[in-house]
Amino acid sequence: MNSPIAIIGAGGWGTALAITMARHGKDVRLWAYEPYLVETMLATRENPLYLPSIPVPESVRISNSMSEVLGNAGIVIIAVPSHVYRSVFTQMLPLVNDEMLFISAAKGIENDTLMRMSEVLTDVAKPHFTLRIAAISGPTFAPEVARGEPTALVVASPDAQLRLLLQKELSGPRFRLYTNSDLTGVEIAAAIKNIIAIAAGVVDGLGLGSNATAALVTRGLAEITRLVIACGGKRETLAGLAGLGDLVLTSYGSLSRNRRVGFALGQGRNIDEVLAGMRMVAEGVRTSKSAVALARKLDIELPIVQKMYSVLHEGGKPQDAIHDLMERKLKEE
Repeated sequence: MNSPIAIIGAGGWGTALAITMARHGKDVRLWAYEPYLVETMLATRENPLYLPSIPVPESVRISNSMSEVLGNAGIVIIAVPSHVYRSVFTQMLPLVNDEMLFISAAKGIENDTLMRMSEVLTDVAKPHFTLRIAAISGPTFAPEVARGEPTALVVASPDAQLRLLLQKELSGPRFRLYTNSDLTGVEIAAAIKNIIAIAAGVVDGLGLGSNATAALVTRGLAEITRLVIACGGKRETLAGLAGLGDLVLTSYGSLSRNRRVGFALGQGRNIDEVLAGMRMVAEGVRTSKSAVALARKLDIELPIVQKMYSVLHEGGKPQDAIHDLMERKLKEE
């Protein structure tokens, strides 16, 4: 494809994708919500808010105008936080068409509807046309991707032709994409691993040791698998980059925002104070609400997710949550 790639959202991930695609020689356009960020990035060729000190190639066209960014685009990557996903795509809708290929690069579940991000796109577009949608996910920290460090991730869609085309268009020497047909499993895993990462941070913040963290992450994977299967996804997805790979990175990596939230909570800080000090979104905080509601709807148990919801939204104490998890009724693995 010779048409431009439009990237909606100039946070860390959106900017990293823009830098990567430009490095691959693509015609890239990047939309930023904040006009002052556009001005700063045009003047300095870096994103000081989300990816400081990493150069943005001159070839990346940065704009606050959706029409300018989306005009003649062939691939549209949407990399805005899940809680603004619907409103941003509603704003985009008059400027897109059914010949464009859409990629969701966000990780979350909409609180009010319990929809995955690809379902939100379909829901907004369905009165007008049917979209061809994929999702990208996997163990990726934006600064490492932007610096060109080796990265492997997944492009998921039930449409075989679409995922193979996107694999070819987006892959590069140090940015390797694998295909996966399980869009449901990839999106659910991407959303729920953020909550498990918060729990892993809590364990570390409480100083409970590596044994406890490893046990929690392993049991967290069991919960993600349970929810993926209940939603119609595939168990084997959880053994791959979008499952275990992303969970391990987010639970243990020092750059993980969700892990940092949990660590601060484990050290006794208040959740409002923690979030007030963060510019970037820790998706697991909001997603814990939709995950608990989805588990209730599907009548499945997600004990770790439930306890993190209690800590994040009901004033529960981190040490009590971990104690309750350890004191649950003994059972077979």
